[in-house]
Amino acid sequence: MAHPLSRRIDDVLDLEPSARALEYEGQWFTWGQVARLARHIGAVSAGTRVGIMLRNQPAHVAALLGVLGAGGTVVVINPSRGDERTRADVEALNLPVLVGLAEDIAALASSSPTMTTVTIRDLHTEPEVAAASTPAHDAARPGVAVWMLTSGTTGPPKRVDLSYDMLARSVIGRDPENIAAPTELRRGVAIVNSPLVHVGGVFRVLLCIAEARPFVLLPKFELERWAAAVRAYQPRAVSLVPAALRMVLHSDLTRDDLASVRAVTSGTAPLSADDAEAFTEKFGIPVLTSYAATEFGGGVASWTLADHRQYWKEKRGSVGRANPGARLRVVDEDGRPLEPGKKGLLEVKPAQFDADADWLRTTDLARIDTDGFVWILGRADQAIIRGGFKVMPDEVRTALESHPAVRGAAVIGIPDERLGETPVAMVELRALAPAAELTAYLQGRLARYEIPTTIAIVDTIPRTPSGKADLGAVREYFTASA
Repeated sequence: MAHPLSRRIDDVLDLEPSARALEYEGQWFTWGQVARLARHIGAVSAGTRVGIMLRNQPAHVAALLGVLGAGGTVVVINPSRGDERTRADVEALNLPVLVGLAEDIAALASSSPTMTTVTIRDLHTEPEVAAASTPAHDAARPGVAVWMLTSGTTGPPKRVDLSYDMLARSVIGRDPENIAAPTELRRGVAIVNSPLVHVGGVFRVLLCIAEARPFVLLPKFELERWAAAVRAYQPRAVSLVPAALRMVLHSDLTRDDLASVRAVTSGTAPLSADDAEAFTEKFGIPVLTSYAATEFGGGVASWTLADHRQYWKEKRGSVGRANPGARLRVVDEDGRPLEPGKKGLLEVKPAQFDADADWLRTTDLARIDTDGFVWILGRADQAIIRGGFKVMPDEVRTALESHPAVRGAAVIGIPDERLGETPVAMVELRALAPAAELTAYLQGRLARYEIPTTIAIVDTIPRTPSGKADLGAVREYFTASA
């Protein structure tokens, strides 16, 4: 029997096939058009792992829904991470099926004889299926809906299993088996501006499907496109990552442009209380921050409108209280729970997990007060959050040090008013190489958001007695330079 999430996808796609489902770059597509491509993809993906080179385009939404509707596992592949890393990723995964645009698949240079490739273009065009000449047995990942590459709050980069149960509880409800599917489409139109390669984009799309709600899909967050969609479709709530929220805050938009909006939700990265208050002062709209992670399969803490009205002045800067069914605690390094108000490592039991799940240790430092409000105080690891995208300094350092002229590198994050943080690098050379050359070298090896905004070339990187880069001294250097 199909999983409740798969059944919900099928039920909604068939609810009213001729009705509008998805708007992209000014053109509406119907539920029937989405369903047709989704089921083409589903026909080659039932019960197996399917890599999708995800972009924010209608055909990719259909591919995602097709795999999940057929009970397969979506293996998220980010084609914007650079051709070399994408090729290495695909080779290591040994996928039985790969879906993507023609240019993305061609960038892999050659395909494996054991891998079926499905080339997609748009919702008007049938996919081209090139069957594997010697298909291999796939071990699959039973019960896993999405296998997502993340650097996560729980440690170094890895792939995280998002199970069908987790996602169903996130978008349908805590008891998805016993919640009836919608019998009619919602009238309101949502706006999806999060990337599909992140859990936020997958969550937003699946939430729209679960609610039978049409939505506008933006290729990426662009202020004017987003504002035009808000004016056109008058949503009551919108979601903005902190970098996007700051773009709106510092724009020429007025309250009239956001007249329909009653609340803004914001997550994926820290948002300062000052920015939240400035937004509310300018637009008259409360900002409801939240705390979530890919590993959790959704949010675990957030502000509600009722809490915001009652507590914001007293609890400003908090990410809210535990969501219904979620449990949070702060522990010391040995895992001993700390009393309210004490700073320590945050552990969570998300409502999306099974009731008997173990506590999940994050790398976030936090405190929880006697009323249950949570403050995130920093990171125990060195991850840099750039506009909601996580940058791991060691990955950037490794890429820099692969250049033949680079002797060593050190990477840190520095504050940025718009993006929260940006990576910068200090580089020690063994041969002449201008900073511009190093930046160009990184463009084929890293995602755009991972490339340092500044590369400082020095004679010698300051180091500790053990030979490691002295990150405190590196930070002082960039602070003095600023």
